[in-house]
Amino acid sequence: MKQKILLVISILFGLMFINSGINKFFHYMPMPEKMPEKMMLLIKAFMDVAWLMPLIAVAEITGGILFMTNKFRALGAIIILPVLAGILLTHIVNDPSGLPMALVLLAIEVWVIIENRDKYMPMIK
Repeated sequence: MKQKILLVISILFGLMFINSGINKFFHYMPMPEKMPEKMMLLIKAFMDVAWLMPLIAVAEITGGILFMTNKFRALGAIIILPVLAGILLTHIVNDPSGLPMALVLLAIEVWVIIENRDKYMPMIK
């Protein structure tokens, strides 16, 4: 039962990151109308660095696809971890209204990392 729940959550988690990555290329989701000024300045700064958003998008899409598969979930979690750290820090510093969702994503990420800890052990030995 635990594995089925993890699979469903992993698929939803992966789809969310895939959607976010694809949106960075095609801009089909509108930006919220009311955003804090600090957040607007941060997004503008990210857009000024021409290679940054495509890099994040590729990491989100790749990590999301891998996260949805049982065999490569551990690798997907590692690819998504720095992106998720950026999301979490952005919401802590610039826009606390998104913090609850970022914490839920972090909890899922930590759960998957703990479930796959045996796959990470060879890297740190």
